[in-house]
Amino acid sequence: MDPAAANPCCARVGEVMTARVHTLGPDDFLYRAVRLFESEHFHHVVILEHGKILGVISDRDILKALSPFLGQSMMERPQDLATPRRRIHQVMTRKPVTIHVDESTAEAARKMLDQHVSCLPVVDDASAMVGILSMRDLIAQIAGASLTTA
Repeated sequence: MDPAAANPCCARVGEVMTARVHTLGPDDFLYRAVRLFESEHFHHVVILEHGKILGVISDRDILKALSPFLGQSMMERPQDLATPRRRIHQVMTRKPVTIHVDESTAEAARKMLDQHVSCLPVVDDASAMVGILSMRDLIAQIAGASLTTA
């Protein structure tokens, strides 16, 4: 039996991460991230510049940045209409916590809890991004392991 299946905390990050990561640039507009979140149904986008990880933006970051009066014709002001045209670098979390592809999922969970984050960009030995690990990925790993051992 696979040790990672018996104990999900023994799994490597590379076995659990999402390899297909959507990225945007720091000078993209917030509305691009909004459209991406709406069409792809995920919660985090990694911000890259010249292949280097600069930050992460979440759907919650965008909700905090957008005016609550958008789309409210009676209350909408000119400054409200400008919020989707803010640049991502104005809202993103800079210098995100990353994790190596070969680290354990237990270490990833510890990092997420210690740093109060819900995702970790996953990097290789050259610090190049190879995926993203979210709390959802970790929960799916635990649930899958418990379902297969039940």
